[in-house]
Formats: sequence, structure tokens, C-alpha cells
Amino acid sequence: MYLRRSKFVEMKQVCIFLISFFVTGILHAQVQYIAHRGASYDAPENTVASAKLAWDQGADAVECDIYLAKDNRIMVIHDHNTKRTCHGKNFEIKDTPSLLLRDLDAGLWKGPQFKGEKIPFLTDIIKTIPKDKKLVIEIKCSADVLPFLNKVAEKSNRLSDFIFICFDWEVMVQTHQLFPENACYWLSSTKSGLRKKMEQSVEAGMKGVNLQYKIIDEEVIAWAKELKLEVLAWTVDDPAEARRLIGLGVTKITTNRPKWLKEEVEKL
Repeated sequence: MYLRRSKFVEMKQVCIFLISFFVTGILHAQVQYIAHRGASYDAPENTVASAKLAWDQGADAVECDIYLAKDNRIMVIHDHNTKRTCHGKNFEIKDTPSLLLRDLDAGLWKGPQFKGEKIPFLTDIIKTIPKDKKLVIEIKCSADVLPFLNKVAEKSNRLSDFIFICFDWEVMVQTHQLFPENACYWLSSTKSGLRKKMEQSVEAGMKGVNLQYKIIDEEVIAWAKELKLEVLAWTVDDPAEARRLIGLGVTKITTNRPKWLKEEVEKL
């Protein structure tokens, strides 16, 4: 009797392990890695070089940030000015014509091998997108950019490959109204008021929320499952943390190191 019970317990443990292994394998197969400002650990962020490297590293998507220049050209840059990434040259994006912005060096700060990299137009980044890959466009400026973004999207013939994200709720709502067929995710770094915003995301017809990884826990995932929303995480460069998020059910992880992170996660 004791032997039979012991064997039963042993078989139960093996089954639990196999189920866990199988489920974990499915979750790892489903998760996608978004290159944060391109492969920004290895190349200057938000440049054609970082986008191309991210694709070479096997990223499922590239994330880029956009601002509207004075002449209504859409520029790919994270900050509202050029000081940090353009070798100390300080120009406000919204007050500066695109041709002047394009004269700046946006690569040298990362290393001499990147000297001459320019602040890209959004159209430059779109041209790098391989077939069956996605471009995640973070809107950093006001809704004034939307008519021009619409024109760029229409001319690109890649509209279906775009995902839109934004911290500004009203801008995100207007973006989703303009691009109703595209996945749109509101960005947040705080859990306070998150449940209400998730409910509003459902009402607005958005696909999910894109959250700073530190605020994602079992409660947040439970809310998302209840509301049938997808949860994305940013910005993760720690394999153990990525594995935790995958286990919770996060479907897309934004990282500065797409190839390395994926490889390290699969080792654990």
C-alpha cells in the first residue's frame, strides 16, 4: 500500500513538472520582443542603424519615438530637444526645421563607428521594416502630429504593420480613432488608477495596456484577463524579470537587448 501511494505521489510530481514545462514552453513561444528605440544597447537609439541592427538581432518589432518638427516633418527622437543625443547641440524639435535637425550628428555620442548617423524621418525607419515585422510608434508630442502621421502611414503601404503607443490618454484615444484597425496601447508607469484606465481602454476599443514592468503583478494580470486586455511590458533587460513577466502572461516585452535577452531567458 505504501509503495503504491509513494509511486502515485511520484507520478503526480512528474505530471506537474511536465505540465509546467509544457505551459512555460508555450508562453516562451508566444512572447514577442520589441527593440526599445531599436537595438539601443549596441547602437545609437532611434536611428536607422539601431533599427537595422534590431532586425538583424531577430527582434519581432522595433519601437521608435516621434516628434513633429517646425515644418511638420515627423522626426524619430525620444527627447523634445537634441542636446542628449546630438553631441551637445541643443535645438527644440518643435521649433526647428527638419533640414537643420538632419544636419546634426545623432550617432557619435554612442561611439565613433556611428559618426554621421542622422535623426531619421519616420519614413526612414518605416523603410527598414522587414516583411511580417511590426513598428511600434510612440507619440511623444501633441495630437497635432496626427494628420501628418496619417499621410505618412497612407503613403507607406505598411499601415497594417504599425502599433501605436502613448502616455497621453487623449492623444492615444484620438490616435485609435484615426487608426481603428491598428493595435493601440496606453502607456503607464503607475498602478494608481490603473484599473479605471484599463476599463476606459476597453470602452475606447483599445487592445491593451503597455506598462512599466515593475507595476505588473498577479492583480494587474487578473484585471487584464477579466477585461480581455493584452498586457505589454517595458523596458526589461533582466532575464529573470522577463521570465517572471512571461510566467504571468505578458505577451510582448520591450527591451534594449532583444537578441541577448531572448537567449538568456531561454537558458533559465
